[in-house]
Amino acid sequence: MTKPLTGSFQLMKSLNRSLVMTTIRNEGPISRADIAKRIALTPPTVTNIVNELLEEKFIVESEIGASSGGRKPILLKLNSQSFSIIGIDVGGNTIKSLLTDLDANIIRENRRSMPPRPNAETFLAELNQSVSDLIGSAGTERPVIGIGIGMHGLVNPEEGVSVFAPNLHLRNVPIRASLEEAFGLPVYVENDVAAMALGEQWFGGGQDTDHFICVNIGVGVGAGIILNRQIFRGSSYSAGEIGHTTVDLNGPRCNCGNYGCLQTLVSGPAIAETVQNEIALGRRSKLQPSASGSLQSITGEHVCEAAKEGDELAIESFRKAGRLLGIGLTNMIHTLNPQKIILGGGVAQAGPLLTEPLAETVKERALESSVRHLTIEASRLGNRATAIGAVTIVLSRLFAEPQLPKESGIRQ
Repeated sequence: MTKPLTGSFQLMKSLNRSLVMTTIRNEGPISRADIAKRIALTPPTVTNIVNELLEEKFIVESEIGASSGGRKPILLKLNSQSFSIIGIDVGGNTIKSLLTDLDANIIRENRRSMPPRPNAETFLAELNQSVSDLIGSAGTERPVIGIGIGMHGLVNPEEGVSVFAPNLHLRNVPIRASLEEAFGLPVYVENDVAAMALGEQWFGGGQDTDHFICVNIGVGVGAGIILNRQIFRGSSYSAGEIGHTTVDLNGPRCNCGNYGCLQTLVSGPAIAETVQNEIALGRRSKLQPSASGSLQSITGEHVCEAAKEGDELAIESFRKAGRLLGIGLTNMIHTLNPQKIILGGGVAQAGPLLTEPLAETVKERALESSVRHLTIEASRLGNRATAIGAVTIVLSRLFAEPQLPKESGIRQ
């Protein structure tokens, strides 16, 4: 919880419930007595909360524990398959959606292509259909308890509004209000890379890491920042817009209106455009279109495949992108001093073709003290990182880990 503690009964009850649920999730199977000891609550308080959670089927009694002299205790664990969660990754071209249990194990997944230049109504209709498809497969035995959305671009997570989605050319779309009205479920909306960072924190490479940055390189480039194990969003929710940092004063014009932004040089479309221009100037490549084809049909995915097959121009384009990305990340390293950087997105699928020149650039340019304990790695969650992160948004609300001031007096 981030709001000031008031000491009210309802707040205290909600806080204690979160503490009990989080303890069972993290440490179960665990006895009621051990829960009380771990979080300094009285046994009757724990018993009352546990009884509520058992009735609601969030937890189950799993086994009999070892006795310390009296009766053997009954152990509790999370009933992870009793409910389901929907997580959605909204990119510039596709909507990827997952239905998972409370441990983020995937039950079903869908992918929908986005119509070109949709208006707000069309976009929300596509989003609603993605949710409907998954709710229908959840059934009554595993009801959906929440929907998480990882939305590209600038997002206001407090209001659940997509403030600006540059790749869809949409502004001020009320995602939360629309989905909550349609489905009667709590809906949480985050920037896509912030969601990815949450997913990595809970289920990927960010576990047990206090300070790390997720960087997604796809149609655009963005960063999700975790500092002191909390998402850092900035004063207007725009922290992490690394794609719009300038790395070339004389570079191409970006859709933000600036010139030489990082994403105009290292994103998937930018890499494809580099190859298209070189072929137009006479460079030989496996990507040379047939007589009936066009240069514009070459995509970042095509360049990646050609690079892995040894195409010199494709390899060169990824090495150049890696060096430029290394410059952008060095600036972030000097500013935030993270322990780890996690790379995701379609461009990151190029693997060493991108990461080796990236790492070389960081080593050459970064202060030794800033990178002494730094690791750079690919996302362990792969191309599902943002969708799993969207699931994690819901889980993070369900299993809150409040930071209590010592003087709060909130315990019972």
